[in-house]
Amino acid sequence: MGLTFCIVDDDPATRAMLENIILDSQLGEVTGTARGGEEGMRIILETQPDVVLIDWLMPDQDGLETIVQLKRQGFGGKYVMISQIENQEMVGEAYQSGIEFFIRKPINRIEVESVLSRVSEHSEIRQYLHELKSSLSKLDTLNLLSADRQSAVPVKPRSVNEVIRPIYMNLGIVGEAGCNDITAIMEMLLHRGQAGPFPPLKQLYEGVAAAYKTTSREVDKEAKAIEQRIRRTVTTALTHLASIGLTDYGNPKFEHYAPLYFDFEDIRAKMKEIDEERDDGKSKVSIKKFLQVLYLEALDQMQTV
Repeated sequence: MGLTFCIVDDDPATRAMLENIILDSQLGEVTGTARGGEEGMRIILETQPDVVLIDWLMPDQDGLETIVQLKRQGFGGKYVMISQIENQEMVGEAYQSGIEFFIRKPINRIEVESVLSRVSEHSEIRQYLHELKSSLSKLDTLNLLSADRQSAVPVKPRSVNEVIRPIYMNLGIVGEAGCNDITAIMEMLLHRGQAGPFPPLKQLYEGVAAAYKTTSREVDKEAKAIEQRIRRTVTTALTHLASIGLTDYGNPKFEHYAPLYFDFEDIRAKMKEIDEERDDGKSKVSIKKFLQVLYLEALDQMQTV
């Protein structure tokens, strides 16, 4: 089933063009259109679309202000900004407000189809992870292992390292010092059968450090070192995937791992940095998201015979 869209733009030609592209490309259904921010808010809150395509500059209320107000009122859909603006600071501000992608004016059919297809893919991945997490929270790992032992053909459980090493290889981080720390975190989570909210990162770092440090001072110092090693490793994975995407956007590794482990704007920023042959040392990564996704994938694979 396709996504539902609402289009907010003061230009009727743009609204019509976007709606035609969505329908012709079978990307989903347009549940409403609006000529401005205020009208758009009313329609969006009534129809609750999955995705809002919204113009930045409109006479009554600009796109960013509309997004802010929609979030305040609890709307949880995704946003795609439509704009001619090229100023990088303003673009950065738009991403910080919560948009997923930009569509540049004048409207280009190929760009629209590409962007909205990626929005759809990201939505499917998020839904998959949500369903996977919900399912896993209801499972009892010990019961599954017990069932394995009682089966006619004994199955040797896979180790954590056997499960996640191929993932490390695909992410281009095998041999990175932080991989040992990440593996230790995965072992700790999987062996404890973590359920409910994902633990705070500090708790995970200190849990690993406490396995081979004794005093609280040593544990605290080692936890900070673990954080730095993991950050460098995750940044290396980001760089590796961005390099692949820059040369082959359709590469299966890039298509699978990039949107799964990283936020798109972080991947996009790193690709631009590599393309411009610069390294400002300020790559943004979400370690928590990286570890959460790796944990879910590892747990899923360890319970699959």
